[in-house]
Amino acid sequence: MYITPDNKFKRIIIIGDRVLIKPTTSTDRTDSGLYLPPGVQEKEKVQQGYVIKTGPGYALPLPMEEDEQWKGEEEKVKYLPLQTREGDLAIFLQASATEVIFEKEKYFIVPQSAILMLEREEDL
Repeated sequence: MYITPDNKFKRIIIIGDRVLIKPTTSTDRTDSGLYLPPGVQEKEKVQQGYVIKTGPGYALPLPMEEDEQWKGEEEKVKYLPLQTREGDLAIFLQASATEVIFEKEKYFIVPQSAILMLEREEDL
């Protein structure tokens, strides 16, 4: 199978509550007009980028039902989904992010708890 721009992220699996973000070039204002002052970017180490892929969410504990032998051994894990969606512009704390290079491009893996704000194109 050849890797194309359309399928290059299919082989990447993001785990749990983490999000894969492609950083944007350092600007002080987003397309919609959100302003990030230089002082905030430098002192707080705030970064912005677009969400490329998200993990399944927070794993929920399964109830303990040892007395029901008729159930199969393998139960599916259930997840509480994340607020982030692919395509969102995320403002996040860089200190919590892990930088990775994939196919010569820089990305960040960020836990959802480090994301301060999302900007979504669709109407809410």
